[in-house]
Amino acid sequence: MKLFQRTQRKNIYTLSIIIMLLVTGYMSWNANVIEGSQSKDIKENNRPEAFEVMGPQTINVVLERVYLDGEKSQERIQETILSMEDFWAHYEGWDLIDQSENELVFRKEVEDISPLLKVNGYFGITEDGILSIYEGEPTEERVIQSFFQLDTSKLKSSDHTELIKGIPVQDLNHYEEVLQVFRQYKSVRM
Repeated sequence: MKLFQRTQRKNIYTLSIIIMLLVTGYMSWNANVIEGSQSKDIKENNRPEAFEVMGPQTINVVLERVYLDGEKSQERIQETILSMEDFWAHYEGWDLIDQSENELVFRKEVEDISPLLKVNGYFGITEDGILSIYEGEPTEERVIQSFFQLDTSKLKSSDHTELIKGIPVQDLNHYEEVLQVFRQYKSVRM
């Protein structure tokens, strides 16, 4: 709830800054247009009077994606903002989670497993009997995510052997199926 309130406050703060910038820019533009239309005089050097115009603004944007398996990825890009309305429309499905003067951080929950898991993820079992996902084959000991304790005495020997070797994660459906199959062997001991 606090995160939601903090995010809501940040969104209100961002919106108020944007509105202030837009109003200031509009007032400056409007004053220059009115002043320019009332005075057609050209200066001594035959150049029209120069007016300050708010131009495009460049800002750093961090896009953070959070996947179902808990992995996070970050993409950093530089955006040139020509229109605030277009900018916010472009990031409509994202949540603003942090901001500073020259950087905005957006987050999105992705209803899929991470690219890392799809490429190099393996289901396996730790020495303690915990169903886990490894980066690479289970013998490499790089646990990405742990799920639950398995009652190894109830496991079929073929399933146990498969977990020791490692079961490659293929896609989201396969990920969910493997969890479902091994959930029936979840240990009731705590």
